[in-house]
Amino acid sequence: MAKKKADDAPAPTPPAATGNMLRAPAEVLYAEELEQLAKTDTHPKPPNWKMSPRAVATYITGGKAGTMTITPKYIGHKRLVEIAISTLVTDRALLLIGEPGTAKSWLSEHLAAAINGDSTKVVQGTAGTTEEQIRYTWNYAMLIARGPSPEALIKSPVFRAMESGTLARFEEITRCAAEVQDALISLLSEKRVAVPELATEVPAAKGFSIIGTANTRDRGVNDMSAALKRRFNTVVLPTPNTLETEVEIVRKRVKELGTNLELKAAPPSEDAVTQVVTIFRELRAGQTLDGKSKLKVPSGVLSTAEAISVLANGMALAGHFGSGEVSAHDLSAGLQGAVVKDEEKDKIVWQEYLSNVLKKRGSEWRPLFTACSESNS
Repeated sequence: MAKKKADDAPAPTPPAATGNMLRAPAEVLYAEELEQLAKTDTHPKPPNWKMSPRAVATYITGGKAGTMTITPKYIGHKRLVEIAISTLVTDRALLLIGEPGTAKSWLSEHLAAAINGDSTKVVQGTAGTTEEQIRYTWNYAMLIARGPSPEALIKSPVFRAMESGTLARFEEITRCAAEVQDALISLLSEKRVAVPELATEVPAAKGFSIIGTANTRDRGVNDMSAALKRRFNTVVLPTPNTLETEVEIVRKRVKELGTNLELKAAPPSEDAVTQVVTIFRELRAGQTLDGKSKLKVPSGVLSTAEAISVLANGMALAGHFGSGEVSAHDLSAGLQGAVVKDEEKDKIVWQEYLSNVLKKRGSEWRPLFTACSESNS
């Protein structure tokens, strides 16, 4: 059956309660879909799940719930989504890995939203993440005044997920130091967290698991130990394998961003989206789409997420400083900033691409070539 085009379905409209939120969590933004899926779900649910694995898969990949059309949240290999969901039914943690922009965090958030109705138990991995942020810390004023007590305990998102039998998300695991990563090993092995100050242990309730994400470009920063890797089932999320798939993803997300951010411009035309995605794919691969010309590769990643950002920024420019229609002039500055990360190297790469590739393309590319050449001068 042919896949429904992303633009055929309306972009989600946030409820009034999210009016002042810059970014509402998935369970709020897609509350109607989640409610309808739960209402029409007739399949068995694992402990502490809001809906069955089949319903979760429908929420992620799209489908029908009664008379409601469920919009796809992840456009890609459906089997990978099914493997990820099946992992979370077991006692294994899930690790989503891939290049930047392959929707690891997006998929992680929507899995948690569908399974628990709560995607906000998150540890963001950075060089400054500490072991206490994975386990627990203390309210030191209460600790000094009364000594260790349950009231003085400040529980981490992982701790709270263990208690409630729900999912915790750990973003960018490989950005954390090795000793911080290793704090996960006992939690995933023993399924309990020890609090020696209170002479107690808190066991994980059924339904607890962790969804981790890791960037393949950052593996050399703090690579995960073999012991930690063994405690995860790994799903590799690939970059979109065709131009058409990536264009569909970008169009869908740009439309949603335009709605959620109330951007005062029409979504970019299909030609504009295709041109931006084509440029990103060619520079990322180091060759033109037809394979006839080799290209120098810039230092940046040029991910799908950055293509979405370029087009959304073009909408903002068109809405406030242009005609309300995204033009080549609105896109050129964003393209320049996305490609030229290293002023010395990348400016040459971009100039050669403009001169050797864009300049030689048809008349429909001429406005974008002219605008980008002016921005790069």
